[in-house]
Amino acid sequence: MIKNAVATLMVRLHHLPLPRAAPAPTYRCRRHITLPLPRPQASAAAMSTATEQAVADQKRALRADVRRALKALSPDQRASEDLAIQTTIMDSSWFKASKRLCAYISCKQLREVDTSKILEECLSSNPGQEELAKDLYVPRVEDKNRNMRMLKITTMDDLVKNSMNILEPSPVDATGKDREDVLSSSSPVDLLLLPGQAFDRTGRRLGRGGGYYDTFLMKYQELAKEKGWNQPLLVALSYSVQIMDEGVIPVNSTDVPIDALVSSSGVIPISAAALQRMR
Repeated sequence: MIKNAVATLMVRLHHLPLPRAAPAPTYRCRRHITLPLPRPQASAAAMSTATEQAVADQKRALRADVRRALKALSPDQRASEDLAIQTTIMDSSWFKASKRLCAYISCKQLREVDTSKILEECLSSNPGQEELAKDLYVPRVEDKNRNMRMLKITTMDDLVKNSMNILEPSPVDATGKDREDVLSSSSPVDLLLLPGQAFDRTGRRLGRGGGYYDTFLMKYQELAKEKGWNQPLLVALSYSVQIMDEGVIPVNSTDVPIDALVSSSGVIPISAAALQRMR
């Protein structure tokens, strides 16, 4: 009896009409005009914009966290780390071998790792130490559109305070001659010493949000490629509280990775070039 009931049920199901497929969704406005669905490209663009905004929000939040951590550093701790970082760099073979370099001028208000001793070492002209002197280029911000130049200086007296009370090279020297721009130089630089807000051991660098250094670095790397020069080592200086765990720092396509990181604990080589040159 069970078999006969199952058979009868199967026959009835077989003759039931199949359900119709649901119509494709559309958007409607007044007068019942059917509008097409958005193109896939538009959806992708919206998603890209949303992703970029999410990354920007994450960066903003991380910068705020790091600023609080830097503010909490005692003056003694900062001074101790400043000395350790600068000594590590000046004692290194890769710094001593560099003849031409770009370096930032540290700003206490921004709580950047001090570079004063490194700059003095580069500009040294003491008798018997001429071989230590290096061609030194330091940053000058030109406008609010991410345009920054690296200009050559020969003495710390070449620096003047800008509108934000930050030291920069004057555009012309004492004779009225334009200072040499590293992007117009006929020779490559070996090393770039970089500031930043946060870093990690995989090469990620978080700047202050202006995009000046990333824009300059991309320009210089493209110039070096065109000229057939070796790419300079990109070395960031970092307090201990600025080093993040891997994956914490969000990045996008315009963020230039660093080759190595120097903290009070020593040198952290990251790229293949750094591993080779910093042995």
